[in-house]
Amino acid sequence: MTREPIAVLGLGGIGGMLAARTGALCVGTERTVTAIREHGLTLVEGDVTVVTALEAATRLERRVALLVVAVKAYDLDAALDRIAPEALDGAVVLPLLNGLEHVAALRGRFEGASYTLLQAPPAVAAGSIGSMSAHSPEPGLVVQGTRPPGTVTAASRDLDRGRLAAALAPLRVPGIDLVVLDDEGEVLWEKAARLAVLAAATVASGRPVGALRDDAAWRERMGTALDESVAVAAADGVPLTARDQWAKIGRMPSETTTSTAWDVAAGRPTELDAITGSVVRAGERLGVATPALTALLEEASCRAQ
Repeated sequence: MTREPIAVLGLGGIGGMLAARTGALCVGTERTVTAIREHGLTLVEGDVTVVTALEAATRLERRVALLVVAVKAYDLDAALDRIAPEALDGAVVLPLLNGLEHVAALRGRFEGASYTLLQAPPAVAAGSIGSMSAHSPEPGLVVQGTRPPGTVTAASRDLDRGRLAAALAPLRVPGIDLVVLDDEGEVLWEKAARLAVLAAATVASGRPVGALRDDAAWRERMGTALDESVAVAAADGVPLTARDQWAKIGRMPSETTTSTAWDVAAGRPTELDAITGSVVRAGERLGVATPALTALLEEASCRAQ
């Protein structure tokens, strides 16, 4: 049976950007699907605007080879209800969510009765996207805030490196670099270690990254929390250094903030628990204390209410 090469579930900033660049089948809410059907998917990058006519559906029933999941962590369960299990027979599922716990959650879902009846239950890969930012100010419109390329990094314990690279081939398009690794933990922790700090700090302070870097008190708080986050990663088998993580924070444009801070400003639910909370819980599980990171999480959570 013929498969669609790629579908994207979740058409916000990241998902919309990927769909526009890859020509993917779009799976989203009724409002977003209607906008794409009527007007196409618009991608704005600097002074360049491209409108792409894409197929869009509120429910995926056609079999696909690759499903990219690009929803917020708090929307994951509801979004997966839009996917018919038979559509993922033999597919690879690549979540590009923030945090540490969603890959295990996906595997747990795919162990359910609806999926065990498939000839080949879906394989799951850990994924991350970096070196880019994008947001969707309205359905069917995506604004990319950084110049391409963005980098998608992936690894899977379900597939060897060669098979995973072949499965992710639809992502090898202009504007996206693809890196395939062996260790799922490395993929997740490399971003989660610093984002756990940045998400909480940008929400708690109400400031962008540059202002936090330039404030001695906030820099010290973030440094202590980052040391804790890196220590948890090391206990989980992923060696990182706070120096390297700080270097990446240092290269961010001063006006950069996090999607979590954008959500708080807009009065939307946040991923604080999925991002920072997942690192705190990993520390508890691994016996690594995270008092500074926990304090940031509590302060940010109070501000987000």
